[in-house]
Amino acid sequence: MNDKGVVGLEKSLGLTLQRARQKAGLTQQAMCQRAGLSYSTLAKIERGAIKAPSIFTIKQIAEVLHSSLDDLVGSVAGNAPDKKFTKSGVSFIYFDINGCLVRFFHRAFTAIAKDTDLSPDAIETAFWQYNDAICTGRMSIEDFNKSFAKDLDVPHMNWQKYYLDAVDPIIEMHELVKWASKNYQVGLLSNIGTGFVQSMLKHGLLPRIDYHAIVDSSKVGVLKPDPKIYEIAEAMAGVPASEILLVDDTRANLMPAQRAGWNVMWFNDYDSMEATERVRAALEPA
Repeated sequence: MNDKGVVGLEKSLGLTLQRARQKAGLTQQAMCQRAGLSYSTLAKIERGAIKAPSIFTIKQIAEVLHSSLDDLVGSVAGNAPDKKFTKSGVSFIYFDINGCLVRFFHRAFTAIAKDTDLSPDAIETAFWQYNDAICTGRMSIEDFNKSFAKDLDVPHMNWQKYYLDAVDPIIEMHELVKWASKNYQVGLLSNIGTGFVQSMLKHGLLPRIDYHAIVDSSKVGVLKPDPKIYEIAEAMAGVPASEILLVDDTRANLMPAQRAGWNVMWFNDYDSMEATERVRAALEPA
């Protein structure tokens, strides 16, 4: 997704919220008081300055407006003039990032080991202690780096740089995502650290398309396979569960989605060419 596409989606959501507020006869000040928001936050959301407003913030606004999350978010995410379906009735595809669009970052542990003379196992053990915290937004990248460095007894750490240097785009999947975006609505649904999605887009590590929804765990505060993240993703997609397909390399992440009524496909990154062809075959238009 290019920056223009991101801004377009943000402004569209902001304009939708602004019109709904005005239709309800509320000033920004009145909305802030009833929803428990600061004036600056609401103003930034309405003009599209906040890149990824919390789904919980939008939910607060929806409650004040006596509206549903689907009405506010779905009207933006689901705004596709020529809606198409696959043969199985899918109109919206969510792609995981690590293991689907980029090869996983384990090479980063090897790079850190080389720079610190520590074993990759010791580095990975220290890393996973804080992964959930950074991927739910409970820990900033700065605090993550400090804690990671302290546990390894090294002077400093820059995990985001190691990560960005280590991941390798799965080119065939990038091409598929670009193709899919011409026929269907496409989104990202990922367990990932704060700011990583935007950095990956900037560095060309993710397909540059106009995503209809980006469900970033560090923004919504929930990780797959918690059922809550699929509820949030479904609301952001703005289509029925039966029209959503999730492509993910972790089977445990697919099970809750399937129970929620989604279509699911497991992606085998060890044979990405074959896996990509399977996804492409499943996405053939009806």
